[in-house]
Amino acid sequence: MKRLYFLTNQIDDVDRISADLHRQGITDWNFHVVSKDAAKLKRRKIHGANLFHELDIIHCGEQGAAIGGIIGAAIAATLYHSQFFGPEPSWMALGFIVVLFGFFGAWSGGLVGIARENYKISRFHDALEAGQYLIMVDTSRAEEASVRRHLAYYYPQVDLAGSDSTIINPFVMTSTSRH
Repeated sequence: MKRLYFLTNQIDDVDRISADLHRQGITDWNFHVVSKDAAKLKRRKIHGANLFHELDIIHCGEQGAAIGGIIGAAIAATLYHSQFFGPEPSWMALGFIVVLFGFFGAWSGGLVGIARENYKISRFHDALEAGQYLIMVDTSRAEEASVRRHLAYYYPQVDLAGSDSTIINPFVMTSTSRH
């Protein structure tokens, strides 16, 4: 799936675009709005983004799981070579160590992510702080051109601010958060 990002200053634009895209078959599952004033979105019954869109919980959790898994594998290898579990170690015990460290890494990474702005929307931080609305539309690659044309034609005042994949890549490193 492809995510298209649009920015606008007007809540009325967001409301009309929401209704228009819903009529075209784009559901709330594929339509999210990020705003500094989430209460205004709720009052207008506009589908706002959830915490996973706004915060870096998943991204940091995946990074933590990878780091924890690597540390767990290093510890398991050390225990294997030191024959800590005897001459024929239990692969279940060694695997459990790797999994345990991976889960701990995911948990602690997720906690770090709660304090960070999602790396995919951090580039829109200043616009959001200035009161703009970020509209995120998830489309298939086949529908992407149609959605772009439609919004450009009917809503020329709304800026296409970028596009990206909906997949969260744990290997993308981010700078410190502004959030």
